[in-house]
Amino acid sequence: MIDYRIHALDGEIGHVEDFVFEDSSWAIRYLIIDTRNWWPGKKVLVSPEWIHNISWERSMVEVDLHRDTIKQAPEYDPYTPISREYETLLFDHYRREAYWKAEHPEMISTG
Repeated sequence: MIDYRIHALDGEIGHVEDFVFEDSSWAIRYLIIDTRNWWPGKKVLVSPEWIHNISWERSMVEVDLHRDTIKQAPEYDPYTPISREYETLLFDHYRREAYWKAEHPEMISTG
């Protein structure tokens, strides 16, 4: 899927540059999206859970997000380790439930 074009609900946003794996489980946690063809110089992370469709014949990944939401997403810096604080910011921005809460319901705060 490297170099596959990424399409949001309302148009193209860039391409898959790479993946972020979780060290302990080898789970793919994020696709690194390079938006330089659409929004110069910015890389963002998108969870594979937000993929709506993959077209192998058209080399395209469709995500269940709008371009503006991705445009305003926290920028990914490949030289900075991904912290839980950054992930929380990311999931809050996309208004999605964090994967670690779904995997470990005991971590959900009740107030």
